[in-house]
Amino acid sequence: MTTATLDDKTPHPTGASQRRLFNSLAIRFTVLFVVFLAVPLLIYQQFNTADRERQTLLLRNAQQQGELIAQALLSRLTSATRGVPSGLTADLERLVGDDFRVKLLLRPNNIPIDDGFFYIAFAPSVPRSLLDREREQLISEGILGRLSQTCSGNLPLALRINSEEGDQELLTSMTSINTELGCWAVITSNLTDEIIGSTLDEPYWRSPEVRTAGIIYLAMAALVLTIFFGILRNLRRFQELARQIRSSPRGTASFATNNSLPELHDVAEEFDQLVDSLRSSADSIRRASEDNAHAFKTPIGVIRQSVEPLKRLIGQDPRGARSIDMIEQSVYRLDSLVSLAQRLDEASADLVGAERGSVNLSEFIPNMVSGYQHLSSEGVVRFRLSLPQAFHVAIGADQLETVLENVIENAISFSPHGGMLSISARRKLERIEILVEDEGPGVDPADLERMFERYYSNRPDAPGPTEDGSEESAAGGEPHFGIGLWIVRQNIQSVGGRVFAENRETGGLRIVISLPLERRR
Repeated sequence: MTTATLDDKTPHPTGASQRRLFNSLAIRFTVLFVVFLAVPLLIYQQFNTADRERQTLLLRNAQQQGELIAQALLSRLTSATRGVPSGLTADLERLVGDDFRVKLLLRPNNIPIDDGFFYIAFAPSVPRSLLDREREQLISEGILGRLSQTCSGNLPLALRINSEEGDQELLTSMTSINTELGCWAVITSNLTDEIIGSTLDEPYWRSPEVRTAGIIYLAMAALVLTIFFGILRNLRRFQELARQIRSSPRGTASFATNNSLPELHDVAEEFDQLVDSLRSSADSIRRASEDNAHAFKTPIGVIRQSVEPLKRLIGQDPRGARSIDMIEQSVYRLDSLVSLAQRLDEASADLVGAERGSVNLSEFIPNMVSGYQHLSSEGVVRFRLSLPQAFHVAIGADQLETVLENVIENAISFSPHGGMLSISARRKLERIEILVEDEGPGVDPADLERMFERYYSNRPDAPGPTEDGSEESAAGGEPHFGIGLWIVRQNIQSVGGRVFAENRETGGLRIVISLPLERRR
């Protein structure tokens, strides 16, 4: 025997799901977070590369200045064979400006040690303490040691020297000249902000522009995240408020009063107006249903009462008796149709204003089944319950009662005399499934989905469809209009659940009601 469920006929909207996923705020926040991490790293890398290139150019320019000065002093220094030539300080002063310093050191050939270099001349004037600090740092860095081994070439530097007054001097190059007198060293340094303010000897992230940009970027990121979390927080409030309105439709909760963002004020007011409109619509449907039922039942009652005298007047006339009987059947069916219309209107109104909450199935179902104990005691049908856990489902008690009442009564109407009707519950992921199983004849597989449509009824044991489309019960009781299972589906779908039917392998029908599991907080 083939079976079919609602899932077999439900398409999987992959494209719509992908669009919803792409439009998700959580996904967009993740992308934004990745951008906030990646962009500064990429920009920093580019700026760091550009800064290194600038440093190379500045350092090369300073080194070339040192080489030119050394070339200018070359003839004076190589000609000195017996002692230090006079006038070196004056020569240096002609070669430097206010933002550039030159110092001349000598290591005589008879002192072949690292600390054998002595300051001979410098321009402009430099405090003695600064010279001593500079010489000690050159020795500790091993610079003079490397120079004493070869005394040749131009050694690039990027060494900061701090004076006692707090000034900074950046040594940029050291050019060596080897003569008969000894090893000369021409040290150039720079005092300009362009050089001192650069990061020649420091990490680029410590530069003022990077720190300023970082502060601005962090402030911008904090502002964007604050806006994002503000919107998300208000959406969470709206979600919680919507849940409260569903749980208590007659409450006074308001979206506008719970909103903290001025930009969402109009949206919140529209939501409040929508809720008020739905409540008003539900009330109007109920009032119209009651008024229409009262308006139709009054003339129906008059017709029913007027038939009684006609029966006595007609007496034994067979044609008259048949006419009266047809009138009575029509009045009965018309009265049933009026009750049906009222029931449909009330069901529609209840879907709008139904109380939502939480139901404990292990307590609710046994209490409800107890109302059918007279059928069990009379041997009409037997009940078997299987509720191993205290499952809590997110649905109102009135809605669940309407659903189970229709499903159980439908199962009873198809069950054989003394048949077993089983009601069980099981958990499936984040849902609870309620299974109602009977031992009846089952349903044609082609009708498993149609049986939840409005006005559809197919009862093989019934006398057949009536003129108004209903089917009388086998016992000749109230006609079936095929709205019970339609009401079941409407109530289940209104809370985000689903319901479907399938034939049992051992015979009979199984109706599965899938409800969302209550979120315990």
